[in-house]
Amino acid sequence: MAPDSVGLPDGFSIRPAAPGDVPVLLGFIRSLAEYERLSHEVSAIEDGLLGTLFGPRPSAEVILGEHHGRPVAFALFFQNYSTFLARPGLHLEDLFVVPEFRGRGFGTALLVHLAGIARDRGYGRLEWQVLDWNELALGFYRSLGAVPMSDWTTMRVTGGALGRLADGAVKDAL
Repeated sequence: MAPDSVGLPDGFSIRPAAPGDVPVLLGFIRSLAEYERLSHEVSAIEDGLLGTLFGPRPSAEVILGEHHGRPVAFALFFQNYSTFLARPGLHLEDLFVVPEFRGRGFGTALLVHLAGIARDRGYGRLEWQVLDWNELALGFYRSLGAVPMSDWTTMRVTGGALGRLADGAVKDAL
């Protein structure tokens, strides 16, 4: 059960995304990638989002923030797991507010909503990543009590490297 709308900014509401929202979600994803200077990495298409978010085995959940019924923000998240806590957690993959609607508390409202979901589901933590150069976001997140995990480096294997690893074609072994 997600938190109710008490304390939301005036005219702002949060709801779960539905299959009909896929074009809006793809637009938000592209806008986020442009902001993060990563547009060249976006290969998502509507059919892919529809299948992975609303198909038989959804990979993630999405909430939409609307201002007087107009979608102006979104957050995409999924469950992860902490062996140290022996509890699931909530990983926020993307949070985006349309630039002209920033500074109105909409991003905070989405994070409050997500924290409520995590708490209500009995999760042990809420975590996300932020680009090192995004000082505005870093300051905002710190103001909410978030702590940077400076001892950790995110590692990623994609494309051909993922295929080679899956095939066991590795150079070194531990």
